[in-house]
Amino acid sequence: QVRLEESGGGLVQAGGSLRLSCAASGGTVSTTSMGWFRQVPGKEREFVASISWNGAFTDYVDSVKGRFTISRDNAKKTVYLQMNNLKPEDTAVYYCNVRLGRDYWGQGTQVTVSS
Repeated sequence: QVRLEESGGGLVQAGGSLRLSCAASGGTVSTTSMGWFRQVPGKEREFVASISWNGAFTDYVDSVKGRFTISRDNAKKTVYLQMNNLKPEDTAVYYCNVRLGRDYWGQGTQVTVSS
């Protein structure tokens, strides 16, 4: 059983930065890719970024390219999302994801960007 716990969300002004963390326990998460998604009320959960098991490959939704950076520390079983130059449209609940036989999700962390 995999457990994911996000942290680092908060309220920030437009142009500011936040760093999200996702700590994993249980399962062999270090052998698989991990990702970040986000969701606003009334909308579907949206892919934000992913990273391969060794960090060699990353992928981003177009709207965050150049502003967000995903990284991981397999020794700590933790994946990060550095978010710079935040915009009000980045406001959402951010979720960590890993697929090990099935999708596992954390409880989410709220990011609010004020204009």
